[in-house]
Amino acid sequence: METVDKLWVALEDVIDPEVGVNIVDLGLVYDISLDEQQAATITMTLTIPQCPLRDEIVSSVEETAKSVSGVKEAHVNLVFDPPWKPAMMNDRAIEEIRRRRSLV
Repeated sequence: METVDKLWVALEDVIDPEVGVNIVDLGLVYDISLDEQQAATITMTLTIPQCPLRDEIVSSVEETAKSVSGVKEAHVNLVFDPPWKPAMMNDRAIEEIRRRRSLV
């Protein structure tokens, strides 16, 4: 498996604390690149620009990325264009949110 593919898989372990679903399934991760120096850049967004857990999510993404074999450095590039919208979630995220709501 290529390092970028490993990064996508690893980032499925990063949970958006407010939503309770991983950032990949939510559609928050737009792109992942790796340069010759094994530095990863994760281009992503948040559900809202004013997210109060912004620093926590970014830190978790960077730490998770650095834990992947073949990655020496990691940087999150936060963007808000295009803005996140619920239609960006995959089916797994939708089902997880529905399941959580049914438990409440």
